Amino acid sequence: MVKGVSRRVIVIKSPNLHLFEEAIFIVKEDALREGAVSGDEIIKQAQEVADKYVRQHLKRRWLSKIPAPAFAAFGAAFTALIWLVTQLI
Repeated sequence: MVKGVSRRVIVIKSPNLHLFEEAIFIVKEDALREGAVSGDEIIKQAQEVADKYVRQHLKRRWLSKIPAPAFAAFGAAFTALIWLVTQLI
């Protein structure tokens, strides 16, 4: 049990539940003083941090950028090449 500690948090719900449900940010006490920062600025910065994190950690690999039909065609061509090599040997 924690006594004597209170924190202000912001919970940002994700519009895309495939990635995460929500992000929880603990707001610094200095930011809550009068006139320091508005509530809209705090929420905007929290959303920017969440967006930046998702962009950096969920980079797509180059294989996933290839369209499915092209990937299938490359696979078929590679299989045919292997079959041809084994027939000539």
